[in-house]
Amino acid sequence: MLHLILASQSPARTKLLAEAGIRHTVLVSDVDEAAVQERYGVTDPHDTALLLARAKAEAVASLPEAEGALVLGCDSVFEFDGEAHGKPYTADVARERMLRMSGSAGVLHTGHWLVDCRDTDDAGGGRGSGATLGAVASAEVSFLDMAPEEIDAYIATGEPLHCAGSFTIDGLGGAFIRKVDGDPHAVVGLSVSTLRGLLAAANVRITDLWPPR
Repeated sequence: MLHLILASQSPARTKLLAEAGIRHTVLVSDVDEAAVQERYGVTDPHDTALLLARAKAEAVASLPEAEGALVLGCDSVFEFDGEAHGKPYTADVARERMLRMSGSAGVLHTGHWLVDCRDTDDAGGGRGSGATLGAVASAEVSFLDMAPEEIDAYIATGEPLHCAGSFTIDGLGGAFIRKVDGDPHAVVGLSVSTLRGLLAAANVRITDLWPPR
């Protein structure tokens, strides 16, 4: 039976996969995101999302637990005013960002990287493709005007502190989003249609990961 490992600790990503009927387990990588970015010197938000997704997928793919599995790494970066915004972590950073984002728009980039760790040896009956490839799904997010009091109340919930761009679409932050142009799943942090395309490149149908009926 096919085994997909999600190399991410994001509850939103695993929930999205579960709701899409995709069987998977979670194995979190120990990738130091800041160190990866410093090493490669990537500043473009689109490329940063893909680089970090690849680093997470390859770190988990190197573990013994990944043998015979498909490993998916994901990472999201919010592009606003030409800047790359990851998780704010602190209330002060989140507040500064959200005041600027109020009534404006930015682009959420979610990088996906798939590594096929299945055996490729025909003699041993291997069905692996040896694929290691990625793609980025992006969507423009337009925000409503947000009063400072609303921003402070949102930050007080703690939700935006650990989300790329300081917001969610599938939680409390959805109240402040006017529209999304592009794949809304990408804004959650994992595009199911993008995953389908990556799996196809590894000779796997996404329906093969649905529960047996």
